[in-house]
Amino acid sequence: MNALDLLYIPVAAVTAPWWAFKRREGWRARFGHIEPLPAAAGKRILLHAVSVGEVNALRRLVPLLTTRAEVVVSVTTDTGLARARALFHGTCPVVRFPLDFSWAVRRFLRTVQPSAVGLVELEVWPNFVRACAAQGTPVAIINGRLSERSLRGYRRIRGFFGGVLRELALVGVQDETYAARFRELGVPKDRCRITGSMKWDAARIEHEVEGALELAADMGIDLSRPLVVAGSTGPGEEALLVGALPAGAQLLCAPRKPDRFDEAAAAMPGCVRRSAKRPGAGPYYLLDTIGELRKAYSLATVVVMGRSFGSLYGSDPIEPVALGKATLIGPSVDDFAEIVRVLTQSGGLKQVSRGELAGALACLINDKGARESMAHAAAECIMAQQGASERHAGMLLALAGVPE
Repeated sequence: MNALDLLYIPVAAVTAPWWAFKRREGWRARFGHIEPLPAAAGKRILLHAVSVGEVNALRRLVPLLTTRAEVVVSVTTDTGLARARALFHGTCPVVRFPLDFSWAVRRFLRTVQPSAVGLVELEVWPNFVRACAAQGTPVAIINGRLSERSLRGYRRIRGFFGGVLRELALVGVQDETYAARFRELGVPKDRCRITGSMKWDAARIEHEVEGALELAADMGIDLSRPLVVAGSTGPGEEALLVGALPAGAQLLCAPRKPDRFDEAAAAMPGCVRRSAKRPGAGPYYLLDTIGELRKAYSLATVVVMGRSFGSLYGSDPIEPVALGKATLIGPSVDDFAEIVRVLTQSGGLKQVSRGELAGALACLINDKGARESMAHAAAECIMAQQGASERHAGMLLALAGVPE
């Protein structure tokens, strides 16, 4: 046990009721007790992602790595774990990442025995990083990003956190803005590389999604009428969308968090809930299930990205624009600022205020040419931005000592 463990213990005790309610499964794994893995035949790379978004970003990287090394994917959340198992079943083991107690981390590392570790975006836990350093395992951040609000928080503990960052072998970041923030916190300049965003690589440019028509039939969505699909909605946004919906259009909302499903339903009077498993006449539909949002996007006339019209920090618009959908996003996009900037400048995404939402929806619904123009611009933009996964693969293989 070290000093950091002594700090974690009272925090864990105070937050235990919340953890018990939110994280009901996998408790042994959270303390490092994961299923045994076969001894590595060669080099083994551990990729750690927090939840669904980070897991999705690995879609292209994992197959690139498995041609030359063994791969293990670790995930923190239950939804992320389910998504990783769906994506990588039969390709590589998927395990739960432990809590950052020193003994749990050591137990976890003894089982996985990685040759190198890639932490997706910014999942830097001090005991984990130091345990890897102690056994000579290089750790890198991949697809790194650091928002302005996160930077403000880390500045308060720069002395401590900077020391942890200096233990990292490399930091691959999405753009120069993020690179400058990591350097400010203590990452040496020669260890910070601009590698781009793997989320562009994960985008699949296509116009049909298997199971989408079945979803429409199961819910009673009328495909002859316009459909607005709002993905990853946050508090207050369902009511905003109901008020902004043009006459004659249908609205499907997919809240970001399952614990908001009932709240969202209350804001959409008489809505048809997917979980009810029976069709209805709408015009409001609630996707209160996990794993079907891509199908819903493919049905949309226009997509609206949630968590961007309130006090939250945006959602990733790449998936719906890659499906050829004219997509609107609000002003609050701090967590995806660079992606939104690039797509907006290309003409593949439109950013609007709360007051502009109704008018923008009406214009796009009534203008097929404008929708097609946005879809074409988005596809070209995505293809121009791709390649980060290959850069990250080369970086991790070199750290693991895999011969070129």
